[in-house]
Amino acid sequence: MPYSAKCARQSVPGRYTKNFPGVPGDVYYVVGVMKNEQSMIFRQHHSFPDGLRDMIPEYPAAAAVTMAIRPLLHPLFQALPDGISEFTFANIYLFRAAHNYLLSRLSDGRIVILGNDHGHPFFMSPFGLPEKPLLDLLMTNHGRMKCVAASQKEFLEAMGFVVTEDRDNFDYLYLRRELAELTGRKFQKKRNLIKGFLNNFNWEGRPLLPELLGDAIGILEAWRNEHDSAGDYAAAREALEKSEELQLCGGIYYVDGQPAAFTLGEELACGTSFVIHFEKALNRYKGIYQFINQAFAGILGESYTTINREQDLGEEGLRHAKLSYRPSGFVEKFSATLPHSAYK
Repeated sequence: MPYSAKCARQSVPGRYTKNFPGVPGDVYYVVGVMKNEQSMIFRQHHSFPDGLRDMIPEYPAAAAVTMAIRPLLHPLFQALPDGISEFTFANIYLFRAAHNYLLSRLSDGRIVILGNDHGHPFFMSPFGLPEKPLLDLLMTNHGRMKCVAASQKEFLEAMGFVVTEDRDNFDYLYLRRELAELTGRKFQKKRNLIKGFLNNFNWEGRPLLPELLGDAIGILEAWRNEHDSAGDYAAAREALEKSEELQLCGGIYYVDGQPAAFTLGEELACGTSFVIHFEKALNRYKGIYQFINQAFAGILGESYTTINREQDLGEEGLRHAKLSYRPSGFVEKFSATLPHSAYK
């Protein structure tokens, strides 16, 4: 059966399904069925279908991130075990403008991601490390390697590169069961807020199916009007509009019959984790963020042991909020540079 991570109507629950609270029993929230057995894998020598070879030119030439490249890259990202939230096709595609992402193919066939943040170039190598001469070339031309996995750290240090912890971009990991149950004194404040929400409002949760995307976009527009900064508005809007093509899935929540919140994400780390890319709610409903956090964790399939809620970007308020949910761990990330590089 082709891989799908979409909310869908099923007469029989699939492998990773659960009933979505508040909807009829024949509607299931589908968060992953068996992957297509013919999915492409990153084979020896990093080969990929000849029909797609010309879509990603050889370095230093580079190509834009387009939906046409998704059939190549999505299976490769899906097979990555480290669980870095940036390394999904959806994330690279949706934030392609924010980080000026481009794709290039090294002489060994490996695909790298080039980028530029506010005039500072960088590269990422999600599909393994190139040999040192290629790494030297990339470091010289792009300054630093971002999103270095913990599994790559020692190898880069052994090759003489300077590897620095990137704490602001650590992904926060939570046990799915713990977020769904919120037991113990450490979650007492969360439970109180959820109880207040449930006592004050009538709610309904539904899988975020195509016919409800208009309501989700309405929530996003209202959320934008409540905030001075656009934040990730543009990426979130495109994620909703292209959720079918990107195979994102999520839930939408109504309060007193009105659209009030949505969550959107996808599976990660070879299907053992679920990453929340976007979560938006209207502030007029006190306790709604705590409620949807718990409610969504409660309907995720048990095959997902953890929920990845991405990074805090060094924002003090966001860090405090993420730490208040007592993460079970982090997906650590590092940056690597040449010795004596200007990058810090």
